Amino acid sequence: MKEITPKEMESLLKKENIHVIDVRETEEVKAGKIPDAVNIPLGLLEFRMHELDKAKEYIMVCRSGGRSFKASQLLENHGFKVFNMAGGMLEWDGPTE
Repeated sequence: MKEITPKEMESLLKKENIHVIDVRETEEVKAGKIPDAVNIPLGLLEFRMHELDKAKEYIMVCRSGGRSFKASQLLENHGFKVFNMAGGMLEWDGPTE
């Protein structure tokens, strides 16, 4: 599985249109999320995979990197191109909304 650091992701956000999926619970996301990230809680990801496009690359994010690691494995096993943001939002110094 591929990983990306929060610093690498922050640089990508400035240059490219990237697809970020935040797998934290809705209540956690209310405290702030990466701009334009889509919130799909980990427990619902399996049921909402049909909303995603296998032609796109996704970066998975959670609080510390554990849930996003599981989400990345799930999507990768279903043929998606996925990166896990190591360290999660605890390591994120970039902008939030």
